[in-house]
Amino acid sequence: EGRVEVYHDGKWGTICDDQWDDRDAEVVCRQLGLSGTPKALSWAHYGQGSGPILLDEVQCSGNELSLDQCKKSDWGQQNCDHIEDAGVSCDPFTVVHRLCLFSPAECCPLLLPPLAEGTVRLAGGRSPSEGRVEVYYNGDWGTVCDDGWTDLGAQVICRQL
Repeated sequence: EGRVEVYHDGKWGTICDDQWDDRDAEVVCRQLGLSGTPKALSWAHYGQGSGPILLDEVQCSGNELSLDQCKKSDWGQQNCDHIEDAGVSCDPFTVVHRLCLFSPAECCPLLLPPLAEGTVRLAGGRSPSEGRVEVYYNGDWGTVCDDGWTDLGAQVICRQL
């Protein structure tokens, strides 16, 4: 559960809650690979975001595989303030995700904020399940040297993801 943020054109931003409903939440939960019971939350239920509000007037039918398939305003076209940031709960899951939409090569895999020291991710792959191993440490992402790297290390990383 959490505030929904999307990545577009090199930046993260929020979604305005105008027209935001459980059908939109269903698509977000599906896109994140979460089952549970989708519930749309409005009025910055999970706190106000910062930066741009990238989408408004999102109207999913509930059958779409991702938000990019839903009817919505053009990018950046909105009449909202962050007090209207949209949120989603995919109970019984309580992991907060940011969505990688429309430019997955630039932002995937999904990030799990807040980032804890030692959080790992894969970057630069053709899909979220492959790529360069990176570790979050001291406020920055860094790469892992491949000296002594074996399948056992890869198995550990896959379990962490």
